[in-house]
Amino acid sequence: MKTRQIAPVFIFFMMFGFQSAQAQSEGAILGTWFNAEKSAKIEILKSGSKYIGKISWIELKGRDPKTILDSKNSNPSLQKRPIMGLTILENLSYKNGTWEGGKIYDPESGKTYSCELKLKNKEILEVKGYLGFSWVGKTVEWTKPD
Repeated sequence: MKTRQIAPVFIFFMMFGFQSAQAQSEGAILGTWFNAEKSAKIEILKSGSKYIGKISWIELKGRDPKTILDSKNSNPSLQKRPIMGLTILENLSYKNGTWEGGKIYDPESGKTYSCELKLKNKEILEVKGYLGFSWVGKTVEWTKPD
């Protein structure tokens, strides 16, 4: 009789604990990351059920951040928008330890790629950009600021 009373409680706590662990790992990429060159910081946020990333800091080298524009964009109507605050990651969904199904925009080239993110550890985020197949692409590491 006591076993029957304890089992539902045990199952409840196991399910609750699993959901908490999954939610923790799903949100592990949230926050600010340096790009590979450490020339920009990208803030990763959750927007609804998807993850996005915006440029929150740029190495200025004496320039006004308002003068750093998206000049390489293939769309002429977007070439005058500032890089600061630009959304470069969008539409990422969490699945089995990977944030996938999204796009990453590279303001240096003006190109958009499919992308997926994976935590190497809590300080290093692997960012893979690719065209077509995920196994053909480039992976860089973003790091947490000190």
